[in-house]
Amino acid sequence: MKARRILHLLMVILPATLLLGAGFYAWRQKPLLELGVGYGARVACGCRYIGNRPLSDCRKDFEPGMELIQLSEDKRTQTIRASVPLIASRSVKYDKILGCQPEPFEP
Repeated sequence: MKARRILHLLMVILPATLLLGAGFYAWRQKPLLELGVGYGARVACGCRYIGNRPLSDCRKDFEPGMELIQLSEDKRTQTIRASVPLIASRSVKYDKILGCQPEPFEP
């Protein structure tokens, strides 16, 4: 009976500890992820609108370690958004004269 109670307690504590650990790790990595999504959005914008390549092909230009970054495109406004869901995102808009311009950063 006592072993069963300990097992139930471990089934609650272990997932909670893992969830807290993952949250803390994401919080510690947020500055690096912010930098990565900004870089990724700018690279993808240049690839898409200056290089005239499909957005799916632009991932080839990413540095190793940028696999978490997701890209999306708003064709109407010619904006590329790079994000790591729930943690960081940045947008870059293409201007025919100025090129790829990051949108103002809002922490």
